[in-house]
Amino acid sequence: MNATQITLLRQHLTSALLTPPSETRRLFHGRGRCWEGLEHITVDWLQGIMLVCLFREPPTDQLQALQTMLLQLSESDEWRGSGAHSLLLQQRYLPDSPMQCLLGELPEEWIIEEDGLRYLLDLGRKQNTGLFLDMRLGRRWVREHARGQRVLNLFAYTCGFSVAALAGGAEHVVNLDMAKAALARGRDNHRLNDHALSRLSFLGHELFKSWGKVKRHGPYDLIIIDPPSFQKGSFALTRDYQKILRRLPELLSAEGSVLACVNDPDIGSDFLIKGMASEAPELHFERRLDNPPEFPDVSPEGGLKVLLFRRG
Repeated sequence: MNATQITLLRQHLTSALLTPPSETRRLFHGRGRCWEGLEHITVDWLQGIMLVCLFREPPTDQLQALQTMLLQLSESDEWRGSGAHSLLLQQRYLPDSPMQCLLGELPEEWIIEEDGLRYLLDLGRKQNTGLFLDMRLGRRWVREHARGQRVLNLFAYTCGFSVAALAGGAEHVVNLDMAKAALARGRDNHRLNDHALSRLSFLGHELFKSWGKVKRHGPYDLIIIDPPSFQKGSFALTRDYQKILRRLPELLSAEGSVLACVNDPDIGSDFLIKGMASEAPELHFERRLDNPPEFPDVSPEGGLKVLLFRRG
């Protein structure tokens, strides 16, 4: 990350602030490896807050140069015109991913919008804020196809898919995640959107010990699988995904759909396509959803993979 590359980043951010997004969006996605030397940087617009994340430790002089550039940016006409008021820097490569407030305030919680829906973010307390922005079009697809559906949301986290499903008219959504605190935040997200909690179930269990509980709420018209690549003591993508796929036929309705996701840059779409053909051959691959345009990647298989399968 030399001086030329830092200048390029400033130019990119300055241009983005000229017409800031009305909702939360990624402003710069270095992790797609489209800008040499900036592969470890992302910048998100959180509607008044700019969040800069570093995923690899830079040399001290480069870190200082980056911070200087960001502070200079905060004094620009573009910054003032955008309505930005806080500038945060998160060092994701350090334990607990500490967040530094370079300008303004660091709110513990912050409400943002995506496609007109509201979500409550955690800032400065956890590694992730509570909403993965690259899944925006996946949540939009669910919202557009959820009417009248019974939905199972596996690895629900803070229930972003569930919020989208209920907004789209889902009959009922079952959210399962072993992190009960994340599900509690999911309830908060639904309340923010004035959703009826009676149309929701929250199962704070480890999936592979809870198939009976999951099955009792079915059958499901739509199953969403969005796991972490690795969760210590509970899930490893390459080892455990097939265990989920082979259970799908007993959980799905006769014409049900599955939205299956992988966000490991080293694992391509074929992992899911071949896995489904082997473990649940009555489900047929239909298509891969696009990723948001603000997440460019030098390799189509390097970014998020969201694949749609249908039964029948």
